[in-house]
Amino acid sequence: MSHMATVDDEDAGEGTNRDGETPTTVADQTAAVTEETTVTEEGSELERSIGLVGGLSIGVGTMIGAGIFVFPGLAAGRAGPAAAGSFAIGAVIALLVALPASELATAMPKSGGGYYYYVSRALGTLPGAVVGISIWLGLVFATAFYLVGFGNYAAAVLAEAGVPVGGVPVVVPLGLVFGVALTALNLFGTENAAKLQNYVVGLLLTILVVFLGYGGLDAVGVFGRSTTPESFLPFGPVPVFTTAALVFTSYLGFAQVATVAGDIKRPGRNLPLAMVGSVLLVGVLYVATIFVATSAFGSARLAGFGETAIVEVARNFGGRFGAIAILLAGLLATVSSANASVLSTSRAIFAVSKDAIVPRGASRVNLRYGTPHVALAMAGGPVLVLVATGEVAVLAEVASFLHLVMYGLICVALLAMRRDEPSWYDPDFRVPAHRLVGGAGAVASFGLILFMQPLSQIVGLAIMVVSAVWYAYYAADVTLEVA
Repeated sequence: MSHMATVDDEDAGEGTNRDGETPTTVADQTAAVTEETTVTEEGSELERSIGLVGGLSIGVGTMIGAGIFVFPGLAAGRAGPAAAGSFAIGAVIALLVALPASELATAMPKSGGGYYYYVSRALGTLPGAVVGISIWLGLVFATAFYLVGFGNYAAAVLAEAGVPVGGVPVVVPLGLVFGVALTALNLFGTENAAKLQNYVVGLLLTILVVFLGYGGLDAVGVFGRSTTPESFLPFGPVPVFTTAALVFTSYLGFAQVATVAGDIKRPGRNLPLAMVGSVLLVGVLYVATIFVATSAFGSARLAGFGETAIVEVARNFGGRFGAIAILLAGLLATVSSANASVLSTSRAIFAVSKDAIVPRGASRVNLRYGTPHVALAMAGGPVLVLVATGEVAVLAEVASFLHLVMYGLICVALLAMRRDEPSWYDPDFRVPAHRLVGGAGAVASFGLILFMQPLSQIVGLAIMVVSAVWYAYYAADVTLEVA
């Protein structure tokens, strides 16, 4: 089977299936022409409607949602104040992957990100197919995790407003309802979803800067308040790494920028800036959050507050007003995370469908709104099933497992592309010291998987095995084409 076939740029990215059929081209379809792209019923292209601010909003908004508003209590319970180190480890790994992903993305700015060109075009059809299907399901797990977080915050808002919800299981229903709403929003246009992301992240960052600024001054004693004395490593060094494996879900946002590369304007400039910039900004916010939170309460007490621990930290600083403000921020954060994930999940499905790894009908684009409506349905349906489980930690770690596999292979793909340098490979951004960066990124990504709990590892491996079986059954004869 041929894994790398060269074709004209105009037709690049289409897969040929087992019957030797090639997806219908633009010329063969009824086209709806916009100013920037041609959108066809079969999904040949998506409109480039997201700028640098939108790309940063997708990355920052996705990452802030989990790391600040869901994980502080869980992370402090596992690693104590050293949970700040866990987030720092996650940031370093994310940067080691963001740089190779930025180079590959500027050479191949296509929707579907890590699968669509990077792994499959560098390493072959089977690795690409396994990663493509796995990352679709990994994003599904991540989206479900964010929606469960939204349900927790929405329930807390109702309780703060005096609405009696004690003993009533409202978290899962609220997450389900909002999951349906976000899927519908993305159906009616990528630009609508991007605008929502920009507004939400702007307001969210404003609230967080005020909160962390005040909390940081309080933690160092400017306001004369005493902090909780505690050993930095109360449980030893190993929990720092196991906690890093748990919270790495918080850093999935930069890669989600790559999954919507086909929607981004001026990708050669905006993709690297959005991916690297979002990791740097959010990494600083995470470390500051854990410092502030563990200074306000001891690790054990913070862990007792669960998924809404940061709300109690805000209440400690600003009373009921502080709690309400951070609850609002938590709602905004989980909204932005879930919204960006729904968008990215549909683009991952769009990519594997375009390559005929899954039925090509999944890459059909709605002619009126220019969105992949079939892919959105395939994203939203499994998400709702997982939301119903409500298992926060497992959802987070399985999502991290599948993404870490992809991240490691992205680093390997960079090394392969630089080694072979095919004629069509002409990135606008090149990673300095690419062997060192790519090698370190691959080792760190694969290595972090070893610190996950066994259940998450089993589920992640099972998904990859099922993906390989599907490839062997349905797509073994696919020949990938490159530009």
